[in-house]
Amino acid sequence: MKQTTINAIRILSAEAIQKANSGHPGLPLGSAPIAYTLWQNFLKFNNKDPKWDNRDRFVLSAGHGSMLNYSLLYLYGFGLKKEDLMSFRQLGSKTPGHPEYGHTVGIETTTGPLGQGIANAVGMAVAEAHLAAKFNREGFPVVDHFTYALCGDGCLEEGISYEACSFAGTHELGKLILFYDDNDITIEGDTDITFKENVEARFKAQNWQVIKVDLVSHPDNVLMLSNAIRKAQKDLKHPSVIICKTKIGYGTPLEGSHKCHGSPLGAENLQKTKEKLGWTCAPFEVPEEVLKHTAAAGRRGARKEREWKAMMKEYEKQYPELAAEYKAAMKGILPDLAADEDLFKFEKPMATRQTSAQVLQKIAAKVPTLMGGSADLAPSNLSDMKNTEAVTYGDFAPSHFEGRNMHFGIREHAMAAIANGMQLHGGVHAYCATFFIFSDYCKHAMRLSALMNIPVVYILTHDSIGVGEDGPTHEPVEQLIALRSIPNMKVYRPADGKETAAAWISALTSTAPTALVLTRQNLPQYENSGLKALKGGYVLEDCKGTPDILLIASGSEVELCVKAKAELEKEGVKARVVSMPCFEEFEKQTEKYKESVLPSAVKARVCVEAGSPYSWYKYAGDKGEIVAMNSFGASGPAPLLFEHFGFTVQNVVKKAKLSLAK
Repeated sequence: MKQTTINAIRILSAEAIQKANSGHPGLPLGSAPIAYTLWQNFLKFNNKDPKWDNRDRFVLSAGHGSMLNYSLLYLYGFGLKKEDLMSFRQLGSKTPGHPEYGHTVGIETTTGPLGQGIANAVGMAVAEAHLAAKFNREGFPVVDHFTYALCGDGCLEEGISYEACSFAGTHELGKLILFYDDNDITIEGDTDITFKENVEARFKAQNWQVIKVDLVSHPDNVLMLSNAIRKAQKDLKHPSVIICKTKIGYGTPLEGSHKCHGSPLGAENLQKTKEKLGWTCAPFEVPEEVLKHTAAAGRRGARKEREWKAMMKEYEKQYPELAAEYKAAMKGILPDLAADEDLFKFEKPMATRQTSAQVLQKIAAKVPTLMGGSADLAPSNLSDMKNTEAVTYGDFAPSHFEGRNMHFGIREHAMAAIANGMQLHGGVHAYCATFFIFSDYCKHAMRLSALMNIPVVYILTHDSIGVGEDGPTHEPVEQLIALRSIPNMKVYRPADGKETAAAWISALTSTAPTALVLTRQNLPQYENSGLKALKGGYVLEDCKGTPDILLIASGSEVELCVKAKAELEKEGVKARVVSMPCFEEFEKQTEKYKESVLPSAVKARVCVEAGSPYSWYKYAGDKGEIVAMNSFGASGPAPLLFEHFGFTVQNVVKKAKLSLAK
């Protein structure tokens, strides 16, 4: 029955792609025996409880082969129906072109951008290792599962895979097992034209166990694959890569050709494939014996969950406090941070990276699930949790997986994707940090955070030309508009400590990712700021009666507006200062609230931000002025740069008068 089930995976995948007239049949046809062996004999899951905490995680990093995943979910009872396979890649279907987290039951992460899934899997393995070290006790393996990922040549060509695998090997994530579908083909042809490296040597150099399986000479050899998986599971000191030599499009007339990578086989070739594999079922039908066979794997998983739950009852008796903490962690329960007045206490001018550090320390003591770190910049972006007499956080390391401070190394892209995996696993609230300019390196993973609606927190410091002497290579100009353009991404650029505290609260209580964009230079503390920043924009300083002009800014430029307001009032001009730390939250407010902050009748406006002007045209209106960056920055002391580029009180006043005169 194993051979029939392997072929069922192949044919269902090819049929769905053919019906859609779109998709990638090559990978499912070639890697079907890998998927079958894992799901039938090893993967720990319960299709009746797909979110069971202690399930194994399966990540299809080569997400273009999505029909492989959907065929598995169908055959192994996760609720997909034949009709769902028949509507592959159609609008509104449960089987979109690439796997999407939160859209299809059983999909652990959104993949498709190559290499992302590998890094997500690393993050899941990080969370598993951390939670196991924290909660497991002798005789009570509360957290004890593997993370499996399947990748192809394309994933390994992407730089993120090198970053992530280097991190995994350094941190000895032995519960991570990667299958490499080594078929030597990408969309342009044979990999010899671009990819000749010794993958075995690469992974050995990165401290991985390397296992090889030849499925070209021994097609569909489940025994070889099973032995490889067992060997991988036994080595808990090293992550394992199982290099599976395969033939793309196995069993088809296009076997071994790039022509079956990203195009349907065609009706004639599909029929010939069925004939070669001895497949006689009607389209999208499988023998009843196959479904009985795969159901056994589901029963095995259900039994394992029952055993785990029985163990957990005894665990609760012997370790009640740990059990309660574990349950709260997996549910993502947080204390009421907004009610904590201590988070909002700041006295002297400080950079918002410093106020963020203060808030982080206070939150870390109250939120035991908070876990994260920086891409080798913690001393600059102040993103590490400091040990105190009351609590020791420690570093996440092979000898101390319970540590909460992460050292990601200079791997910004993988860092962000690893944080995604940590958050997806559950049990931790993940954050990561770098300079704002390097959000460009993180951006694709940040986009996927937003697409998946997962609340990863991004600490991004050194937010403007205030970086100073490091010059234009390190001075973010267009990054604010880039992140604001991502649907579901919240971008907070706070003006002082209390706004920073509100930004952290918003980030941790969100269902979407948040970027905290923070200054290097000191900013004043304002009396009227605080939780109002949760609304995204609010009146920081007002005038008597209806204002003549609105001065609107975010972050460090709020100070310019406050000082410009004072100068304008000397000349009899009534000005209102609006702090706008988060456009996304402001746009969620009612029209009545937005009108109360930015009255439509007040046409004279000045918007000020040391970044691209493109975010501001909506708020400036047809009579407003914008003080922003229309070029790259320069190298020099920050105060001189602000003056050079027009970020002065005098220039804001000048622009205000221009707007009033229109």
